[in-house]
Amino acid sequence: MSADLETFYEVIRRQGITRRSFTKFCSLTAASLGLGAGAATEMAQALETKPRVPVIWMHGLECTCCSESFIRSAHPLVKDVILSMISLDYDDTIMAAAGHQAEAILQETREKYKGKYILAVEGNPPLNEGGMFCIDGGRPFVEKLKEMAEDAFAVIAWGACASWGCVQAAKPNPTQATPIDKVIKNKPIIKVPGCPPIAEVMTGVVTYVTTFGKLPELDRQGRPKMFYSQRIHDKCYRRPHFDAGQFVEEWDDEGAKKGHCLYKMGCKGPTTYNACSTVRWNGGVSFPIQSGHGCIGCSEEGFWDKGSFYDRLTGINVFGIEANADKVGATVAGVVAAGVAAHAAVTAVKRIVKKPENVG
Repeated sequence: MSADLETFYEVIRRQGITRRSFTKFCSLTAASLGLGAGAATEMAQALETKPRVPVIWMHGLECTCCSESFIRSAHPLVKDVILSMISLDYDDTIMAAAGHQAEAILQETREKYKGKYILAVEGNPPLNEGGMFCIDGGRPFVEKLKEMAEDAFAVIAWGACASWGCVQAAKPNPTQATPIDKVIKNKPIIKVPGCPPIAEVMTGVVTYVTTFGKLPELDRQGRPKMFYSQRIHDKCYRRPHFDAGQFVEEWDDEGAKKGHCLYKMGCKGPTTYNACSTVRWNGGVSFPIQSGHGCIGCSEEGFWDKGSFYDRLTGINVFGIEANADKVGATVAGVVAAGVAAHAAVTAVKRIVKKPENVG
């Protein structure tokens, strides 16, 4: 298939969607992206007037978990993204075409929409032995990646594989698997890390780029600030337990049953930037920490080479610069004990010193 001149609004009206539902969609989408009050109107105008954007989705060394996450998006539904908002011209995982037919579509889109299509990349290229560890259509993937990036408007790096290299690039990295920003130097790249990224984060990035025709504001590592500006720790519902020095010490202990902080069990939430604790997973139902397992930091660079997922972080301060989880826990216990002792002392004094009786 190829992108035509239809806009998103024209497509959904042909599908029987009302103007009211379209306006509601724009409002909800703008809110989910954390945009300003006037963004819904701007979004509606863009979707009414701009043609759908062609998207080329390529796969290198990866496990397809990003695609599996993407198709489970609930806000917006992935069917609306694929069938109405964008024109997914090439994705060898879900497209009907295969072999020479698929390769022809890839080249046709590149030539017809030069400088206008988005290149979405899932996975990364291995560079060792001329890229021969990943062959796509009879050619090294790294060659096709460079070729398709040359005429793209922008590049999206899906997941930890494309953003950082992920487990393929773990030491000793025999294939020399490499993040795509080390290969593509002349195009803007949006990194959407995670293993996999959250579905709504993926569709949110696509929605923003296709609606406004520009990249979202990125942090210094190339990640969209709207989703990666806060640590998971900052909005975690277990954060009050961390601040109170209440930690799970062993799996299935009383602290675990009470929902205490998982920091001592290796949770990487204090050093991981992602939207897991706000957007959450499975349509906003839960996320790993809520399910009883600590964050493994999968959206951070090199998470696979930083030891066991159950090793505790060191140097995470709580109340004071010199405080750590152990000291805070001990301090809180001491404060509670002192408080109990003080209360007992005051009660005893009140019992001994009675109020003088009034003398007539």
